[in-house]
Amino acid sequence: MCGSLMPRATADKPKQERNNSMKYIVTDESITAVIGGKAHTLRRDHANARLVIEAIARGDNEADIEKLMDVQQAMSAYLGDNVEVRDGSVHHRGEPVDEVISKRILDFMSNNLPVAPLTRFLENLYNNPSRNSRTQLYKFLEHEHLPITEDGHFLAYKSVQSDYTDHYTGKFNNRVGSVLSIQRRDVDDNPDNGCSYGFHAGSLEYATTFGGSDRKVMIVKINPADVVSVPNDCECQKLRTARYEVVAHYTGPLPKAYAEAYDSVEDDIYDEDNVESSESPVDNSLVTAIREAATRLLNSLPGNN
Repeated sequence: MCGSLMPRATADKPKQERNNSMKYIVTDESITAVIGGKAHTLRRDHANARLVIEAIARGDNEADIEKLMDVQQAMSAYLGDNVEVRDGSVHHRGEPVDEVISKRILDFMSNNLPVAPLTRFLENLYNNPSRNSRTQLYKFLEHEHLPITEDGHFLAYKSVQSDYTDHYTGKFNNRVGSVLSIQRRDVDDNPDNGCSYGFHAGSLEYATTFGGSDRKVMIVKINPADVVSVPNDCECQKLRTARYEVVAHYTGPLPKAYAEAYDSVEDDIYDEDNVESSESPVDNSLVTAIREAATRLLNSLPGNN
């Protein structure tokens, strides 16, 4: 179908064809399609140009072709309510998202990981009543192997004594399945105080080097809404929280981006390299376009070149 698309029409003599009820013009410089009475134009050197031409040739429906020509809109639809990609960056409820979280979202899309956990994470994060706590948490999440879980929490590491009690008081049980909580007001919110009141968890590097040789390292799940502070010492590798759940023994580094939600059992670690997202409401060509667009945005962020 659409043999007029190949070879390319010249700029002087553009070809116009009809795909169902859709009119389109393909030239050496651009592709223009009129969909729902609105003209959409895409340059031929755009990464999606080939996908658009192939979609037209297959006779794909107009809605999918329109999304291919407006990938930021498609990315926003892919992310769901309250999260959108605008002007090359991620926004939540109209406000730009911190670069650390933006990178995670774009990384998820680039690798075709399910994005719903990250949108849930954002909702949980913005349920944290303290702007300072949210800002400090970004610093902690810059460390690797702190994956987001399906329910929008994140996993971290905690060093405990050989009998599973905490190092400081020896009173709190940290066996798998334990849920520990205190009043938020009882947690020190000053990041300039290193060791202070509150439950602590850390990065992989911090937890595996803290405590004596008989220490145990546990995997803990934390709701970002419960995080109170991230001390400035130790390169922001530990945090204080009002609540956490012990979900597993440490047996090796967690995935960098995503891990299945635990349910107080010793589940296997989710293999993010083999995940196939079933959440996408769009076809493969659009998923490809979204992944490619997310990769380009991710590579354009500072420190990713």
